[in-house]
Amino acid sequence: MGTTLFSSCSFLAQISSVENGISRVKAVACSTGSDSVDGVMKRRSVLVSGASLISSAVLGFPADGLAVVKQGLLAGRVPGLSEPDEQGWRTYRRPDDKSGGHGVGWSPIIPYLFSVPQEWDEVPVSIADLGGTEIDLRFASPKKGRLFVIVAPVLRFADDLGDDATIEKIGPPEKVINAFGPEVIGENVEGKVLSMDVEELCGRKYYRYELEPPHVLITATAAGNRLYLFSVTGNGLQWKRHYTDLKKIADSFRVV
Repeated sequence: MGTTLFSSCSFLAQISSVENGISRVKAVACSTGSDSVDGVMKRRSVLVSGASLISSAVLGFPADGLAVVKQGLLAGRVPGLSEPDEQGWRTYRRPDDKSGGHGVGWSPIIPYLFSVPQEWDEVPVSIADLGGTEIDLRFASPKKGRLFVIVAPVLRFADDLGDDATIEKIGPPEKVINAFGPEVIGENVEGKVLSMDVEELCGRKYYRYELEPPHVLITATAAGNRLYLFSVTGNGLQWKRHYTDLKKIADSFRVV
């Protein structure tokens, strides 16, 4: 398989190899500049054609705290959610002062961000949800689908990962999806994984999966002392009509 090169103004990467059906993506360069970047992450064939929602380095957000994403408690506004861009997409960045730490002694959660179309909104999280108290956030669109973010202490999985965990330390892509996929879909993932990709952005690796059934896109990574699982899903009709947007949302997830 030939090497595919793709770039996003301040990010340059390439698919370096394919092993057992898993695309291995190697980061070549990651600028720390603040150039403006239009567009969002697309399918892995283009992987980065322009990402308006990655980190301050990749997206062109100001380096001093992603000021583009306004976090004030304004009337009618979801904290952490930006104004729509020219395409009608908004970027959510987890507010630094949002509660949730999984107990005394845990460090603050390293913020994450992702992008959604304008009609998507935050919905309440219940401790009765699948994933329990480790579901940090939910968003949904009645017409297009839903998403949630699980942020779990890595000590749940190993006691030797320390406070600087990486997804590679937790395990290879196959091990991670087999271990944590059931937490996302509520059942064993055997025979349901359609694809697995490995992507590296600015020194952090992300495992990306597509499962069916049910229709779901999962992104997994680790930072600090926590594992992050980002799930985007929809029913059969939503998946058929809005797959492009759902995939775009899934590919936008970053830990900043």
